[in-house]
Amino acid sequence: MFDTLSDRLGGIFERLRKSASLSESDVTAAMREVRVALLEADVALPVVKDFVAQVTQQAVGRDVVRSVTPGQMVVKIVHDALVSMLSGGDQEGAPGLNLNAAPPVPILMVGLQGSGKTTSTAKIGLRLVTRDKKRVLMASLDTRRPAAQEQLKVLGEQAGVDTLPVIAGQNPVDIARRACAAAKLSGYDVVLLDTAGRLAVDEALMAEVAEIERVTQPVETLLVVDALTGQDAVNVAKNFRERISLTGILMTRVDGDGRGGAALSMRAVTGCPIKLMGVGEKLDALEDFHADRIANRILGMGDVASLVEKAAETVDQEKAQKLAKKMAKGAFDLNDLGDQLRQMRKMGGMQGLMGLLPGVGKIKKQMNEMDMDEKVLIHQEAIISSMTIKERANPKVLNASRKRRIAAGCGLTVQDVNKLIKMHRQMADMMKRMGKMGKKGLLGGLGGALPGMGGPAGSPAGLPGLGGGALPPGFPKSK
Repeated sequence: MFDTLSDRLGGIFERLRKSASLSESDVTAAMREVRVALLEADVALPVVKDFVAQVTQQAVGRDVVRSVTPGQMVVKIVHDALVSMLSGGDQEGAPGLNLNAAPPVPILMVGLQGSGKTTSTAKIGLRLVTRDKKRVLMASLDTRRPAAQEQLKVLGEQAGVDTLPVIAGQNPVDIARRACAAAKLSGYDVVLLDTAGRLAVDEALMAEVAEIERVTQPVETLLVVDALTGQDAVNVAKNFRERISLTGILMTRVDGDGRGGAALSMRAVTGCPIKLMGVGEKLDALEDFHADRIANRILGMGDVASLVEKAAETVDQEKAQKLAKKMAKGAFDLNDLGDQLRQMRKMGGMQGLMGLLPGVGKIKKQMNEMDMDEKVLIHQEAIISSMTIKERANPKVLNASRKRRIAAGCGLTVQDVNKLIKMHRQMADMMKRMGKMGKKGLLGGLGGALPGMGGPAGSPAGLPGLGGGALPPGFPKSK
């Protein structure tokens, strides 16, 4: 979502970094470009004015002028101002949901129709069950939209989260009462209440939500807004804020190609914290909102903290330890490569990982220009799965007839099989060199940010075939 804004700001600050010294006119000219970039990103005008004024006031001070690297100092000032804008000045506030109450903790989901409330409810339910080990009950209060209650039931089955049985003819308030009572009797920790939405804010909607809030007394009332709707999302948030006691905002489709202004404006305009972000369609695509990490992404500094969290959630510690031992001996077979490919897909694929690494903006552009197809990871997994145990453990036995059989088994070509074998051979050679060089291996500069490629367990040190800024071998262009 923030790629366009990140590119614009990156170009502006690149010029500032190259300057040996900065005058007030240099800063003013740069801030004029920043102002235009923010307005083009659909950030609210009052927010832009405050932001530019704050940055300009600090950037023309004596500390910046006398700094050894004034350009970098300005970038730091902009970073701090972005964090302040995104957090509303409350940088100490804990991200995520507040569950500090006697169970069952009621969480009320509100918003307009089509913003993603039902899917977000299931995402939160899955997150609470798997990560926080809570017993969760979900209930749909949407009696107006056809099959809304059935949709939540299906999503609950997919996520492994219990849903309240549907009783025909009940109104939303009665359903809410029944959900809270059932959760209390059955010993649930959290009850998620998915309310109905409308195409626009109206009096009937607000009255219904206000009555449900009065009856259930929720600990969290989350407004679900679609980040792609731009400033209209900010207006919706203001309308809800005026009628009910919102405790937080959940932004959906943050992974989209929108301009990102709604996210930048939301906290400053509404005074309501953004707590969660939906970053994909899958039920596990939900992240806590960290103002400093989003600011880092916008300014091209990466988000290693989020990357490490993803690795911690998905890395199999036992497999990582075994791989580290094998790498120390210079061993790396196709079973190991298959594990790495699956690991990479779990963490968002190649481009998802690139977006979280600092200083790889140019590589991301290179990947986009090559029009890389992320399906290549699935294809390579299919090739490895079509091999026998002996072939995966010892790729040297792969002759022409075996390659033809493997290609036929996975529905790909012999050329695809050869590319994978070449990729594995290059990686195996690299692993041998890394084993000889110790922990400060070829990819030590990545600081163990990527999954399962050397380093201590759970703190991997590299990405398949990614060395010296080059793209991984064996990753063809999309067809």
